[in-house]
Amino acid sequence: MIQAEHIYKSFREHLVLEDINVTFTKGKTNLIIGQSGSGKTVLMKCLVGLLPVDEGTISYDGRLISQLTFHEMKMIRQEIGMLFQGGALFDSMTVEENVSFPLTMFSKMSPEEKKERANFCLQRVNLLNTNNLYPSELSGGMKKRVAIARAIAMNPSYLFCDEHNSGLDPQTANVIDNLISEITKEYNITTIVNTHDMNSVMEIGDQIAFLYHGRLWWEGNRDDILHTDNKELNQFVYSTELTRRLKKQ
Repeated sequence: MIQAEHIYKSFREHLVLEDINVTFTKGKTNLIIGQSGSGKTVLMKCLVGLLPVDEGTISYDGRLISQLTFHEMKMIRQEIGMLFQGGALFDSMTVEENVSFPLTMFSKMSPEEKKERANFCLQRVNLLNTNNLYPSELSGGMKKRVAIARAIAMNPSYLFCDEHNSGLDPQTANVIDNLISEITKEYNITTIVNTHDMNSVMEIGDQIAFLYHGRLWWEGNRDDILHTDNKELNQFVYSTELTRRLKKQ
């Protein structure tokens, strides 16, 4: 579980986050949604520790990150898996080398152990026998699955996904959504997804935090979102054809 309490963040005189209070639950896909400029990317960067907050606290299962030493924060980072918008694979590395990268950086595994772990993760994302391929030889969906395999290589307690379906066709995006949801429940991970994709919201939105002009404007799940009377959320949600169809059902 990750808790953010009374979070404020400004850049010079521009207030980006104002009094954010939100809890992200273990074993759930927790989504942060909102229009461009709503503050969702800044919030995620604060949660990961890439940006310091001006006020408030962020805790990982009771551990306040503002009170941790450099070594303690480094240990928490080893519990975090990251899935970036573009996948962020290393072009000069094979699939196996990409998945093994965090194991090389943060573990003392032998080469045989790293290979075994990489194979396990690749099998979990349905990419067996791709070890020696390079990113340039993969489709967009395959690259995202390799990125997921790398993100879970260290068996993380926390998984952050930033616009994970960017650039994917709807069918492939649905596969990636379901894979993230399955892994979250299977390994009881605290997963936080930053997205503007309403297909993702309706597929895997166990818990949803809607940001509006830097404030937490609404919280609920994918069922609640179809019946809310929140004006700003409805304007955001029903701007897509998918949710317009769902509303009529």
